[in-house]
Amino acid sequence: MTDQSVSKIALVTGAGSGIGRSVALGLLEDGFKVVVTGRRIEPLEELVAQAREQGGEALAVSCDVRDPASVDHLFATIEEVYGRLDLVFNNAGVNAPAVPMDELPIEKWLSVIDTNVTGVFLCSRGAFGLMRKQSPQGGRIINNGSISAHVPRPFTAPYTASKHAVLGLTKSLALDGREFNIACSQIDIGNALTELSVRMTKGVRQANGSTAVEPMIDVKHIADAVRYIAALPLSANVLNMTVMATNMPFVGRG
Repeated sequence: MTDQSVSKIALVTGAGSGIGRSVALGLLEDGFKVVVTGRRIEPLEELVAQAREQGGEALAVSCDVRDPASVDHLFATIEEVYGRLDLVFNNAGVNAPAVPMDELPIEKWLSVIDTNVTGVFLCSRGAFGLMRKQSPQGGRIINNGSISAHVPRPFTAPYTASKHAVLGLTKSLALDGREFNIACSQIDIGNALTELSVRMTKGVRQANGSTAVEPMIDVKHIADAVRYIAALPLSANVLNMTVMATNMPFVGRG
């Protein structure tokens, strides 16, 4: 999608599988050099090897986005190897069991908030600092939101709260980044088919207590959405984009 005489540098978190992997491959196809990160190094190294076979360049860096020291190491590595960063896709995230709130272990709540909120903050913080001081100044941050940034599913308080928080972070970054030519976007995803979401093809609890099978979309559509935003000049931005299965119960949910 992009015609780049000089390769730009992108970072994709949670790149070992699913949406993150698909986005990383799409950005590689568009000529980006892509830093791929996640907690498990093996799938990242497989992605690097695939990129090399296809004539692209990727760098695997193991990182736990919940850990400030680990995130600091990630961005220090990016700065040392490439000297700049043009794009971040904050994708790493986790969910919690769909149970009544009083049955949810506190550690599950903390896991979701630490990963989905603090993780996005820490990686955005690292990117903001690098993009602010590099020359030419600026870059783009894209956050993986969710339909749950707007409306919940039953028994999803941790995930829903985390994605509402990401929406606030996105708007704050979009505002605070203006002075430094840093754009921020959020893609709200509805029912993309990945290894983690395949269970939804067997039925999902609805607001009225019933269980219903919901339509899914190919993860490629999410990658294409990220690629579209990534190809824009920094003078233009998509603040929020919803990419969803047409007939999923979002409009009218509940």
